[in-house]
Amino acid sequence: MKINFSTAANHLGSSAVREILKLTQGKDIISLAGGLPGEELFPMQAVRDAYSRALSADTSALQYGLTEGYAPLREQIAARLTKQGIPVSASEMILTTGSQQAIDLLCKILLDPGDAVLVEAPTYLAALQVLGSYRADIHIVQSDGHGMLPDHLEEQLRQQRPKLLYAVPTFNNPSGATWSKERREKTVELCRRYNVLILEDNPYGEITFDESPGAYPPTLAEIDRSSSSEPCVVYTGTFSKIVAPALRTGWIAGPAELIKVITKAKQAADLHSSAIDQRALSELLGFFDIEGHIREISRQYYSRMKLLSAELSFRSWNGTRFHEPRGGMFLWLTLSEQINTTKLLPFAVEQGVAFVPGEVFFSAQPLTNTMRLNFTHTPPELVPLAVQRLEKALAQYEQSELSFLH
Repeated sequence: MKINFSTAANHLGSSAVREILKLTQGKDIISLAGGLPGEELFPMQAVRDAYSRALSADTSALQYGLTEGYAPLREQIAARLTKQGIPVSASEMILTTGSQQAIDLLCKILLDPGDAVLVEAPTYLAALQVLGSYRADIHIVQSDGHGMLPDHLEEQLRQQRPKLLYAVPTFNNPSGATWSKERREKTVELCRRYNVLILEDNPYGEITFDESPGAYPPTLAEIDRSSSSEPCVVYTGTFSKIVAPALRTGWIAGPAELIKVITKAKQAADLHSSAIDQRALSELLGFFDIEGHIREISRQYYSRMKLLSAELSFRSWNGTRFHEPRGGMFLWLTLSEQINTTKLLPFAVEQGVAFVPGEVFFSAQPLTNTMRLNFTHTPPELVPLAVQRLEKALAQYEQSELSFLH
């Protein structure tokens, strides 16, 4: 039979990253594509012990749970956020199935078809998928390595009258950029003035490469909550990058009235996220040195980033440029303007290396000569080989383009 899909279903896009991951399955391919943490750095024994403790507590560990999430874990997260300068209570938070669901639920309760939303360029691909599924009218705010340009932001706020601004201001996915304190303060000030909610997505913010005090600017949420005004920043994070993705435990924090409506939306979606995973994570935070673990993986990832940076710098491809990120998981590579990285990808896969073409991170006017490279998942000993393969793919691509022109 012919299935008549809804208008909403027809607006669902697929993830380029997931499609690329399919290409790499079962093949001798070094993938720099996915946003994957290093598996060998997972705290395996601590996680085993956490689940054992959760399951030995009582039989209710396997029962249905609260939609808002396991109360002790919400208290623990609230305490961590408060220590980080974002004072929140457990009643101002709901646990979600990763921060991806947090983005979806907020958009579900906020956006009607045609509502304007402001984003950076480039920005997180899966956020663009969510916004597209709710048929938002997505508008780009011009940005540089320091954040959104204040003049253009105010122009877009005035002209588009958006309901939401979505941003990853700390170790941006995909660019790796970190906004300056001044840009953050100006963004919060302008959005408050124009009555626009900000969704600050911060899955990578704790993976820092500089351990000196005051090395990084405060989050938008910290700036927002340091004033006496009503909060205009909704904050989402996850344990996927700092513990393990399979736990699928994230959170969204915001005004209590907003959390109440998100709770209703989550009830309709899945009743609640995995109760046993939340209990295990709560146990883990009780006995495991999570802060020490984060410092260790940050050091390891810094070393891997420097290795990838050195290999790319050694090659000195014509027109290639990048900036070393100050944290997070990604390096943004810009190639010569004549190179289309979407067309380059099949040559790379043939050579045994994968990346994400940059154009998928733009809602409009994509930069087709860019790519996102992940440096956290690939074992360090394979990084030189990955770059060698990328170099061979570039040579093949350029030869193919020359042949086509002639």
